[in-house]
Amino acid sequence: MVGQAQISDTAEVQRLLAMEPVKAALPRDVRLAWGSKAQEVTMNDGSTRMMLPLYALKVPIDGKPKLDGSVVTSAVQDFDIKGSVEVRMGMNPEGAQTWAVMTADNVGKQVAIVLDGLVYSAPEVRQEIRGGQSSIELGGSDINRQIQEGEDLANILKAGALPAPARIIDETVVGPSLGEANIQSGMLSFGVALLLVLIYMVLYYARAGWVADLALIVNLFVLLGALASKQAALTLPGIAGIVLTMGMAVDANVLIFERIREELRHGKMLKSAVDLGFKGALSAIVDSNITTLIIAVILLIFGSGPVQGFAVTLFIGILTSLFTALLLSRMIITYRLDKGKSFSVWSGWSKNIFVNAKYDFMGKRKVFYIVSGALIAIGLGSMVTNGFNWGVDFSGGRTYVVKFQEAVSAEGVRGALEGKFTGEDGVKSTTNVKTFGSDRQLKITTNYLINQPDTSADNRVEERLRDGIAGIGGGYEITESRKVDPTISDDIKTGAFYSLTAALLLIFVYIAIRFRNWQFGMAGLISLMHDALVVLGVYSLFYKIMPFSMEIDEAFIAAILTVIGYSINDTVVVFDRIREYLLDHKRESYPVVINKAINSTLGRTMNTSLTTLLVLLVIFLLGGDAIKGFVFALLVGIGVGTYSSVFIASAVVTDLLKGKDPVREA
Repeated sequence: MVGQAQISDTAEVQRLLAMEPVKAALPRDVRLAWGSKAQEVTMNDGSTRMMLPLYALKVPIDGKPKLDGSVVTSAVQDFDIKGSVEVRMGMNPEGAQTWAVMTADNVGKQVAIVLDGLVYSAPEVRQEIRGGQSSIELGGSDINRQIQEGEDLANILKAGALPAPARIIDETVVGPSLGEANIQSGMLSFGVALLLVLIYMVLYYARAGWVADLALIVNLFVLLGALASKQAALTLPGIAGIVLTMGMAVDANVLIFERIREELRHGKMLKSAVDLGFKGALSAIVDSNITTLIIAVILLIFGSGPVQGFAVTLFIGILTSLFTALLLSRMIITYRLDKGKSFSVWSGWSKNIFVNAKYDFMGKRKVFYIVSGALIAIGLGSMVTNGFNWGVDFSGGRTYVVKFQEAVSAEGVRGALEGKFTGEDGVKSTTNVKTFGSDRQLKITTNYLINQPDTSADNRVEERLRDGIAGIGGGYEITESRKVDPTISDDIKTGAFYSLTAALLLIFVYIAIRFRNWQFGMAGLISLMHDALVVLGVYSLFYKIMPFSMEIDEAFIAAILTVIGYSINDTVVVFDRIREYLLDHKRESYPVVINKAINSTLGRTMNTSLTTLLVLLVIFLLGGDAIKGFVFALLVGIGVGTYSSVFIASAVVTDLLKGKDPVREA
């Protein structure tokens, strides 16, 4: 060991060591390498600090070690006759012969065990070792820690025998300050959104709202308990999934309460209205949740990392919301009615909202076609000319979140970095700089040196970054860094394509079978493609304008699939009512019947969309900077999805059914 440094200072030390005068001063056969673990060191003032050791390694001229992991035949943590922890290692005959020469030449010196450029152990050679059987003693007073270190070292020695070298293809480093800020903002948005939804349900549905609130709270406890039992990591998309599930969980209760309100308006007694309300809402609840479950399953199959965490949350949340709405809510309402206690499903101001609505939606469907066609055309034009802000998930590269002490200009920093990320062939790498949250924080993404597999490339890129931003903003701190290899970005693209294709096809098949009519399936498919294209168009149009990151990355794919799930959820509810009305009004034309069906579901559509959009708006305003782009996609998508369910999907059904039944068109 030739030195040591605090972990926070290693990047600066690495920058100094990479300077040409320093490199020239080092012997050609000496290579510097950091230790794999920090060690507690007592300073001169008596304080202790965690320091990372720096080793000087003497290597052959060709740069390859005299022995590699292929000669290791066994490695196991054990105890010597004194009870001290050691690692026993065996070698094949070829390795044993070389090892004997090495140990004989280096008695009293250290031999380094290196994996992926890090020194995991540097034991001292006490004598020549023949036969290939060696033991490495581990120091320290903590026996448990020695055992753990022994097991780790044994695993490393065995891993070194693998023919393929380890290569990091997706690495994320988050500073503790950023992590803590995201947790605080996530919990704040969660609490505020929950409170607003609880208040709204009580104000709109009176005592029924209290039942829905209780069911929602139980739902959250069950959901969090299920996630805890699975030891699921709570990521930012995971928090968003919980809060989004909270907004969607009220949907089943809203469907039930709206049905009860209808039955009461038709003159039914309260108990009878409740029974008919649960019975009438069951079909729509089951259909809408099954389509959303399809999305969750696809995310689980094709997603990875945070996307899978989001999918797990969504999947469990749908199941728990079904349980609380269909069983718990029914049990509470039945108990109150059996005890003769009062129960109501409306307040004075909300009792007659959308009652007797007679909007001619289908009569103006050509206008909606024109509006949607224009939006999609503008978006497609932007996709061709303006493109997208591809995240490193898809392009491969490195991204850094840098926090400055003073306000900085994104354009100024981009200009300072422009010449730093230029290859030896003069080709400039792609570099994006965006304000990230406040004007003192930037997100910097570059694909400079992304195709170079050696571990020194990370240090070289960070060195260029630090050179470029040195002296800007009165000092800085890199709070987050992420690296994605182009290999994994190709896998993510393939997975995203399969995810979207599978989601659209499966939903088309389910709706066509469930409604026994391909026209409904086709209308649902067109509506979903409409929603996806509008969201993509918005991201292409505004990613250079918005003050937050609007990258097309893996989280964005999760957002698109969630929008598809939510949109088809809303569409299926409308379709369910259309199917019911088509059976009850067989002598009326399709546009008239479909208008009646849509008008009868306006209360449900408004309340479900309003609560979900309210939740997302709270997350967008109060949530962490890293999730704003994700939530923005959900805000746009769910708003567009609500529009398309009423104005596009139903209109397409009307036109596809036209001429099928001459009596209806008479």
